[in-house]
Amino acid sequence: MFNGEALADRNAHELIVHALEPTQLPILSEEGSNINFSERKLWDLFWLVDPLDGTKEFIKRNGEFTVNIALIKNQLPIAGIVYAPTKETFWYGAEGVGSYKMSENFPPVRISVESNTDSPIRIVSSRSHPSPKLESYLSRFDDHEIVNMGSSLKICLVADSSAHIYPRLGPTMEWDSGAGHAVLKFAGGELINRETGEELIYNKEILKNPDFICYSPKVKDVYEVL
Repeated sequence: MFNGEALADRNAHELIVHALEPTQLPILSEEGSNINFSERKLWDLFWLVDPLDGTKEFIKRNGEFTVNIALIKNQLPIAGIVYAPTKETFWYGAEGVGSYKMSENFPPVRISVESNTDSPIRIVSSRSHPSPKLESYLSRFDDHEIVNMGSSLKICLVADSSAHIYPRLGPTMEWDSGAGHAVLKFAGGELINRETGEELIYNKEILKNPDFICYSPKVKDVYEVL
């Protein structure tokens, strides 16, 4: 790991943990991910944290890295916030509240997934992780535009209607997706495990995510998104 990124990761982790400790809820962070499953499996409510998501973006200094914090209940997100420090922008959502985007000093704006399915379909692609699997997936769409982005910002682009679909067809960990999942979910979108067709779950024995697809339900009605 790049030394500057490791230091930033560790410092952010310590600040976030210090802020969350008064809630007295367990915390699962990328920087503290070695907690044994025999202990974790007893958690029905916990914080899921990625203090610095988008290592390659951080190193490239392109500003497309985030801080992710999610609240997970019974393996599903019930709240989450994604913060992009260089953009001074927050995306956040919670059960019973909805999802919002707040930039700089402007008031928060309610967000929702795209309902217009006219072509071209906007599909989010990783700036740092292109793959043959993704190329195969994209071939099913006759008319589409690619929106390149790094880190969990990709999920947020579907949540705030900047894009229709985000296929993640490569390795990620639970802390990479939890916060964005909450924002998308309470903006009316879905984040689905491509293997099962069900909503992605958290606090598994193995913390690696399967391939997943983020989308607006309107898109699902028109296109074969999975």
